[in-house]
Amino acid sequence: MDTITNALQAVRQRIKQAAEAAGRKPDSVQLLAVSKTFGADTVREVHAAGQQAFGENYLQEALDKQALLRDLPLQWHFIGPIQSNKTRPIAQHFDWVHSVEREKIAQRLNEARDVHVPPLNVLVQVNVSGEASKSGVNPAEALTLARQIAALPRLRLRGLMAIPAPTDDVAEQRAAFQQLKTLFDQGRSQGLEWDTLSMGMSHDLEAAIAEGATMVRVGTAIFGARH
Repeated sequence: MDTITNALQAVRQRIKQAAEAAGRKPDSVQLLAVSKTFGADTVREVHAAGQQAFGENYLQEALDKQALLRDLPLQWHFIGPIQSNKTRPIAQHFDWVHSVEREKIAQRLNEARDVHVPPLNVLVQVNVSGEASKSGVNPAEALTLARQIAALPRLRLRGLMAIPAPTDDVAEQRAAFQQLKTLFDQGRSQGLEWDTLSMGMSHDLEAAIAEGATMVRVGTAIFGARH
């Protein structure tokens, strides 16, 4: 328990220092704990240490955990690639989806979202590094997709997400994040009412915060190496 509590505090301290270094308030950056491959008991520990928002990549694993953690007031974010046949359970069991890259997926999520619960918070995933193996819409098409999502009644467009190609070069890290921030600002100037930039992970959250991240997705630095 102490190890995880200490790790979580260390990550929060990194976020605070990075925000202050960028002249921002620490509470302007939300921490999403990426709990994929870690069990419900571990999520319970991290929640006990003060964390409420958790990110999952794999649907079945996430649903199993959610069933075991129903007693906790957790916020669940789906951050993995979305297959068409998985849209219904994702729309029904998550508060946020970070990885929408096609209009068809957005429409299916919209249709499957229960009208009696708040709209599903949605981010457009952008492929800023242009990697063939990476998910995400081409940056040139991101704002068009964003406007299509904004028109869907059961979805709430919140912003953009990216997973740039990993690099230890801070200048390269910042350049990729800057690209996403520029798109975000462009969308705002064109009337998109969004507030969230989900970018930055365990190894590059400082660079992401320097470029305007409002949410960082941290797994390894909290939970340790993946199983």
